[in-house]
Amino acid sequence: MDTIEKGWFSEIHEDLLPGQAFSMRVKKVLHEEKSRYQDIQIVETTDYGRALILDGIIQCTLRDEFSYQEMISFLPLCAHPNPEKVLIVGGGDGGVAREAVKHPAVKEVHQVEIDDRVVELSKKYLPEMACGFDHPKLHLTIGDGFEYMKNHKNEFDVIITDSSDPIGPAVALFEESYYGLLKTALRPGGIVCSQGNNYWCGLDYCKSLLENCKKHFPTAAYAFTTIPSYPCGSIGFAIGCLDPERKLDEPLHVFTKAEVDKLNLRYYTSETHRASFVLPRFVEKALYES
Repeated sequence: MDTIEKGWFSEIHEDLLPGQAFSMRVKKVLHEEKSRYQDIQIVETTDYGRALILDGIIQCTLRDEFSYQEMISFLPLCAHPNPEKVLIVGGGDGGVAREAVKHPAVKEVHQVEIDDRVVELSKKYLPEMACGFDHPKLHLTIGDGFEYMKNHKNEFDVIITDSSDPIGPAVALFEESYYGLLKTALRPGGIVCSQGNNYWCGLDYCKSLLENCKKHFPTAAYAFTTIPSYPCGSIGFAIGCLDPERKLDEPLHVFTKAEVDKLNLRYYTSETHRASFVLPRFVEKALYES
């Protein structure tokens, strides 16, 4: 877990970030441990606030986490006509739960997270995100997401997979079989949204992920958001819907600016929803025309 040198944390992973690294200056290491599943670090940085790092990879920082948490939540929620019952797979920091419970149509949010230590440490060190666990709409289960969905078929309107990168315990959450399992847990017309990597340093991977989604969902698309602490400053989402007529890039729930502010959304708007599906030409060609 020795990833801090001369006061700097550096995310170096040749498979995910070939030939590059992202570094943050660290004021203090708040916690380090090896759980049953992964190495966990929580650090205080000089410019990004507190950061959660799993297996040497940045999961979130307080400076910019809201862009990811809001977009992975509200893109699928606002593309569904009535997202009453939601499932979150992963998301141990609580940020996606915090956002999902905000949506006015949502009545229940169920979450299954495999690593209880991420939840416990987030509650202690990252309360700005972990506050999602305290909401009355939220029902948390510590366990395996695969097993959970096998026992909960045709139950959910929206399933959000907030996973770490495709290494270690999260690898299976990016495979085709996982999308097949997601499909069985959805109600008719249901939507899934999963972390979809970054097209600047993983375009082939983004294409493979979207193809896996398309094999089980008649409507599928790739969207993205900007976030400076993630590789190349952005992260994508693979979104699939069981309704072949659904237009994922057109929100069915349109919020005024006053409603956005009342919901305490700092990144998501109906305009950013539409814009997130507008891709650079080279990405559009790779994902949809080849």
